[in-house]
Amino acid sequence: MRVAGTINRDDIAAVRERAPIEDIVGQHVSLKSAGVGSLKGLCPFHDERSPSFHVRPAAGRWHCFGCGEGGDVIEFVMRMDGLPFAEAVEYLAERAGVTLRYEAGGRRGSESGANMRRRLLEAHRVANDFFRAQLASPEARIARDFLRERGFDREAAEMFGCGYAPQGWSHLTDHLRKNGFTEPELKASGLVSEGQRGVYDRFRGRLVWPIREVTGDVIGFGARRLHDDDQGPKYLNTPETQIYKKSHVLYGIDLAKGSIRSERTTVVVEGYTDVMACHLAGVTNAVATCGTAFGEDHVKVVRRLMGDTGQTQLKVGAHGAKVVFTFDGDEAGQNAALKSFALDQQFLAQTFVAVDPEGMDPCDIRQRDGDDAVKRLMERRVPLFEFVIKASLASHDLETPEGRVAALRTAAPIVAQIRDRAIRPEYARRLAGWLGMEPADVLRAVSQAGQRGSGASSPGRPAPGGGAPGPSQAPPPYDDGPPPMDPETGQIATVTVARPNPRDPVVRAEALSLGVLLQAQRAIAEDAQALGIYRELARDSYVTPQYAQVFDAVAAAGGPSEAPADWVGAVVEQAGPDLAPLVSQLAVTPLPHDKPAESGVYARSVLARLLDNALTRKIADLRGRMQRAGAGSEVAQEAFAEMIRIEARRRELRENA
Repeated sequence: MRVAGTINRDDIAAVRERAPIEDIVGQHVSLKSAGVGSLKGLCPFHDERSPSFHVRPAAGRWHCFGCGEGGDVIEFVMRMDGLPFAEAVEYLAERAGVTLRYEAGGRRGSESGANMRRRLLEAHRVANDFFRAQLASPEARIARDFLRERGFDREAAEMFGCGYAPQGWSHLTDHLRKNGFTEPELKASGLVSEGQRGVYDRFRGRLVWPIREVTGDVIGFGARRLHDDDQGPKYLNTPETQIYKKSHVLYGIDLAKGSIRSERTTVVVEGYTDVMACHLAGVTNAVATCGTAFGEDHVKVVRRLMGDTGQTQLKVGAHGAKVVFTFDGDEAGQNAALKSFALDQQFLAQTFVAVDPEGMDPCDIRQRDGDDAVKRLMERRVPLFEFVIKASLASHDLETPEGRVAALRTAAPIVAQIRDRAIRPEYARRLAGWLGMEPADVLRAVSQAGQRGSGASSPGRPAPGGGAPGPSQAPPPYDDGPPPMDPETGQIATVTVARPNPRDPVVRAEALSLGVLLQAQRAIAEDAQALGIYRELARDSYVTPQYAQVFDAVAAAGGPSEAPADWVGAVVEQAGPDLAPLVSQLAVTPLPHDKPAESGVYARSVLARLLDNALTRKIADLRGRMQRAGAGSEVAQEAFAEMIRIEARRRELRENA
């Protein structure tokens, strides 16, 4: 949960320093030694058979040489869990024991504020254990029967953490008090309600599902009515609390995030049992909202996980991100589709609808026809705008001219909103067929609707603001691999230069020199000759533009002799978000010779080779200047003298190599 204000920069640096990157990454990736100070494993962000994902703990960086993703420990959590920058910092801070301070308009303020969040999370962990244990009790037979009748056995219940809240007024409340939770903590948790005689259990006599945030922490519960004498709502959820905001929460996101990220597809269903049915049927990217409609904040959650951005959409083309909504075929389902269509412009992903012809939901389909039937439901998906168009036509009498004209006026604005301009004419022609009208007339109506109401999200409704930039606004940054992400915004950074060619020997030499500057900075600072060579280098020592910019960032960060504790982070800050992935790549690339005792000598030889190349180019430039000026001229004589000086320095470098 992001709070107002900016996190103190020193605290962010402390999080980077105290959250061991190898431990955080190791929770998701099996890492093995890849040489001195380097680890590697299979990349969690793309499918691969040979490990190309490298972690260098000393540098605090990770990079995948297969897909191009890279960054520090905060960026790993952002990408892995789909969290914004501030939430990733807060998540790591809690685990690293760092108290965060907030500036510029707001702050959590004190250790007590951060401690309250930790206490609420702990209360939910204890409550979850309590509910799960109660599911095995004799009283909970009604809950077990409910699950079994819907095709969920004991193993499925355990997989999703299902539990039972016993009847009575204070079973959970008493249990939490025995575990040391205070009255204010109980009230803040949302696990209890308050009456004239004090607090009592909010959930009583109900089947319970734990609701987890993307990191896996339980932040709330959803509970289903079971007993006939229960006068409460059919489903009862946790109220709004410090850690539970229903507009941000998606049930099953902790289980679905891996598939959502790898398949770049999100399936949105309507209930807890539908999520369970989908996952058990192999549709493991299914999630559901919790007591509220799918809204703008939910869009942001799934967009982050899918990488639903302008550059990514251009790169993947037809294989881009997808969001599949499942709705009932009744009027309520059609209204839900219209609401989702109002959010469509906030996705760059393709949006679809999967509706069973008989109006059954995924849980009912699986129970009656098995797992494959659930998969077939998803395969029968149709574009969301097609579903909305047909739904709009259903409210008109197409047997009469008046009805067809009214239907055209309703449907034309919907067609005009289709983002892919290449598809609009095709759907205009389809609309003409459905209406029995001339295609030219329908195309004209669609064009006029687009001119009148560009940005309308549904007939008569303006489009919501805040949509992401369209895919035509920025080109993909690289020809091979995904684009980098701005760590402050969680958005894709715009990079317009091509990736350096690693087969070019000059490029390899320049990359190697930056590798030692980033990884062996202490050894360079302690080796007088190596440090002296570094100080002779300049921006024009690099012919590769990106490497020249990285060298500038190295210098701006203070150079090896003044390298701070978070040296690579300091260089990244100077380089900016566009070059951050390249810096990460250079910082984790294993050096051919990385024995600590000899790193100074090795770094010296690498930097000397780079300087030699730079001096050789200068000599060639001076020779050209002499030829252009003519023998005997003052310009030629000055160039010759400079060439002699540079040649002497180059010879000295080679003799000491």
